[in-house]
Amino acid sequence: MDNAIAERRNAPRYPLVLAAEVVELPRGVKLSARTSDLSRTGCYIDTLNPVPQGSQVRVRITHRQDIFEAVALVVYVSARLGMGVYFTQITAQQQATLDKWLNESGEEY
Repeated sequence: MDNAIAERRNAPRYPLVLAAEVVELPRGVKLSARTSDLSRTGCYIDTLNPVPQGSQVRVRITHRQDIFEAVALVVYVSARLGMGVYFTQITAQQQATLDKWLNESGEEY
């Protein structure tokens, strides 16, 4: 990973592999994917067909009975591997859901 990207992170990452659905806005192109890591501010989405850097997306992540959904910005792309997204619009309720998952995982890196 590029050191500049690593240095910009402002929240610890947790190695959580969760089911994810990504919708590219405003086109509506939908991808089924999974997370490989998650933080309070974003996540990495594993997908063979990442959307272009700078795109706005809606991310929906499910874990057990809970659903987290947020608008995010694609901040970097790894061709044929995935993309890093930064959550730009998140409600207090969604933040609480995310915090609960991160606290349960306990495996920060």
